[in-house]
Amino acid sequence: MTQGFDTQQIHAGTAPDAATGARQVPIYQTTAYVFRDADHAAKLFNLQEVGYIYSRLTNPTVMALANRIAALEGGAGAVCCSSGHAAQIMALFPLMNPGCNVVAATKLYGGTIQQFSNTIRKFGWSAKFVDFDDLKAVEAAVDENTRAIFCESIANPGGYITDLDAIAKIADKVGLPLIVDNTSASPYLCRPIEHGATLVVHSTTKYLTGNGTVTGGAIVDSGKFDWSKSGKFPSLAAPEPAYHGLNFHAALGAMAFTFHSIAVGLRDLGMTMNPQGAHYTLMGIETLSLRMQRHVENAEKVAKWLEADPRVDAVTYAGLKSSPYYHRVAKICPKGAGALFTFAVKGGYEACVKLVDNLKLFSHVANLGDTRSLVIHSASTTHRQLTEAQQIAAGAGPNVVRLSIGIEDVADIIADLDQALAAATA
Repeated sequence: MTQGFDTQQIHAGTAPDAATGARQVPIYQTTAYVFRDADHAAKLFNLQEVGYIYSRLTNPTVMALANRIAALEGGAGAVCCSSGHAAQIMALFPLMNPGCNVVAATKLYGGTIQQFSNTIRKFGWSAKFVDFDDLKAVEAAVDENTRAIFCESIANPGGYITDLDAIAKIADKVGLPLIVDNTSASPYLCRPIEHGATLVVHSTTKYLTGNGTVTGGAIVDSGKFDWSKSGKFPSLAAPEPAYHGLNFHAALGAMAFTFHSIAVGLRDLGMTMNPQGAHYTLMGIETLSLRMQRHVENAEKVAKWLEADPRVDAVTYAGLKSSPYYHRVAKICPKGAGALFTFAVKGGYEACVKLVDNLKLFSHVANLGDTRSLVIHSASTTHRQLTEAQQIAAGAGPNVVRLSIGIEDVADIIADLDQALAAATA
């Protein structure tokens, strides 16, 4: 019997500890695991038996988290790693070779734009940035060297909602995996695999953990993509020289990507999540649905209040009827448009800086998805490395402030914004 989301967020991927009966997942603070004998060790290294070798690869606490996230996203398997940025590199790693490119949305987190614009070039990879509302442009950007299409379900910072079904149709037509960053939505609000995504990535630092304590990342594989069909993915569907010639797709089928990411990706890149961090995230996920309900409820009220305020030029929240993305909410995020959005302050850059400096309840931090309400002026911080044109294209122009609405009493959130706007626009 398929269990409901609220049940899965507490129970999926875990069972009472076999050794002690502990109900909560223990923190397995160990680097290595004793093999039963030489034959057992050989079978583990040959992927003939599932188990634990070394905590750079797998750890029982981290594996419990991976299994729970995979269940919540409806995936075949998942891999956890050290951060959301690590998850993005891990997602691309089995797909790309020098000279390959990824077609990416223009509306992305500024750090992702930077990573895709500059850092991945050091691997010989590149990115083509396209407005994903222009479906013809997305398809036209794909060439013989494209190996993936990348977007966010709810784009950071503006809270724009991507038409995942339409993008998935293009990905399917051109025979490429669609990678969706689902950080801003969480699997409670959006399940990209149900809309055709191949891989889902998360910064578990954000809503999944929910309390601002640890960094982490995850990659969930749908298990539905045919890695062997096109011949474009030799790491997964040809003898892999990095793992004694194993053809992962032929040997492991739907779990090919997951096992490659552990056996080669984590082994060689070392972007490992620590068990203490996994424990905090497991704890956070237990209340994910409860938190997301309040996040959305508060965000809707705050966005409506801001939209009606004469000191505000515009609000980007997709849950507002005035938003050009409002019609996508029911289809892509039926439980709500999230709690991340921006608003433009009359007075521009200087007014935004004053606003941030005068907020008292809001925390001025480079994070989102916390139980606390958070604020940042993206143009002077997270998107500072981009040109003004890139900032505007990403929805983070100089006159824009990003809010991550928390789960406090909404009257207190609005009161704080009210007094800060008064100071900023006096």
